[in-house]
Amino acid sequence: MKEYIEERAVEIANYIIRNNATVRQTARQFGISKSTVHKDVAERLLYINPNLAAEARKVLDVNKSERHIRGGLATREKYLHMEQH
Repeated sequence: MKEYIEERAVEIANYIIRNNATVRQTARQFGISKSTVHKDVAERLLYINPNLAAEARKVLDVNKSERHIRGGLATREKYLHMEQH
């Protein structure tokens, strides 16, 4: 694996952990696709730093389990905002 990919995978994991970030937020921050974020954290990082991979995975799993709530809140906000105009 190329060194810059390894460094990116570690940076991504640290960003996710530090900011409690979602995959979308992380992808936007690093200018990469959501698929690349997943691949870096779920596959590449396991070989580089398994402990860091596990920590990042925990954050992503929590975010995934809560995403339906965030989606519902966003939809609610959208319609509340539309009623005011």
